[in-house]
Amino acid sequence: MTTNNAQSTAATTFITGGASGIGAAIVRAHVARGDRVAFTYWSSADEARALESELGDRVLAIKSDVTDETEVAKAFAQAVAQFGQVDHAVANAGGLLERVKCVDMSLAFWNKATNLNLTSAFLTCREALRHMVPRGSGSVVIMSSLAGHDGGGPGATHYGAAKGALLSYTRGLAKEVGPQGIRVNAIAPGLIATRFHEVFNTPQGRAAGVEKTPLRREGQPGDVANAVAYLTSEASSFITGEVIEVNGGMAMF
Repeated sequence: MTTNNAQSTAATTFITGGASGIGAAIVRAHVARGDRVAFTYWSSADEARALESELGDRVLAIKSDVTDETEVAKAFAQAVAQFGQVDHAVANAGGLLERVKCVDMSLAFWNKATNLNLTSAFLTCREALRHMVPRGSGSVVIMSSLAGHDGGGPGATHYGAAKGALLSYTRGLAKEVGPQGIRVNAIAPGLIATRFHEVFNTPQGRAAGVEKTPLRREGQPGDVANAVAYLTSEASSFITGEVIEVNGGMAMF
């Protein structure tokens, strides 16, 4: 992309892990409301370029390892160079690497999983705040999970632990930066129809999940994206430190 929209008055949203699934839905939701969007990807280059082509010059796809602080800083710098500033940030990148029981888990694997799901969010939030605090405004959304409440399924303690830590981190950060006019909230999706559940769940498990859900369906990526877009909008200007449970009532807290 070569078009520079830095003079536009539209808001700019920075999203990690935006090439596919929930992340791509979040990108589309923000572009649909008029935002400019910079999003990161790592291994999904074809999907990232397709999304960039679909949405045009209002989006910028950036290849970035969001577990590396230097790369995260560079990604934000690219977004600012293209669009002028960052108004909202969504720490969406993460995932379940594989199911591994605690007794079989190496420290190296634990660290890799924690870096992907927890450290990446910290690095994204830290860099976002370095841009937002001087302006005295901004909103941050952190992607947790139902697993952050219930510990996750079999062999997913590493994932559940990181996602649970994000819930506490959200509340602590909201208190820390609220006086600077910045809001921090989290989303905790439940059973969402994405590749995640195609890989790590079974048809029987997904059907059982639907039966446990009062709304009797799987969520769609757009359901999560709509909640994120609400939290980055002025409609939620007096909401911070909260967790929106996007799970159809599967679990209520």
